[in-house]
Amino acid sequence: MKYDLSLPEGYKSSLDFKKTEKAIHQVKRFFQDTLSKQLDLMRVTAPLFVESDTGVNDDLNGIEQPVRFLIEHMGAHAEIVHSLAKWKRMALARYDIEEGKGIYTDMNAIRACEVLDNIHSIYVDQWDWEKVVTTEERSLEFLKKTVRQIYDVL
Repeated sequence: MKYDLSLPEGYKSSLDFKKTEKAIHQVKRFFQDTLSKQLDLMRVTAPLFVESDTGVNDDLNGIEQPVRFLIEHMGAHAEIVHSLAKWKRMALARYDIEEGKGIYTDMNAIRACEVLDNIHSIYVDQWDWEKVVTTEERSLEFLKKTVRQIYDVL
């Protein structure tokens, strides 16, 4: 597989693969536990795939070709999720999340059209969240407050 990997001269990871995986887990766990408390978020499970032609799988830039397959028992096609933007808003309604609260999830996806480099892969492990906000809260001041809450967690 060809991709544009560029490492600084003399770079050497200070952790082996096993320790790297443990460190990633610890950071993700700390961040999601702390941020979910700070922003009042509930954990929900993200779908690995959604039914094709439902509009749930967002086209990130309009040219992605999702990985598709047939669910024989249903006689329907499904596609691997590559964005949860629409799904998260639907989940807020499905779970009847009230104003000021939200959801978070850890999405695993495949983005077959991704340009590969140091920070992009066809495999995506993405932590994501969404919150119910009122019309009045859709302001620069509310956004700044939320950014400060996230920064406090970091």
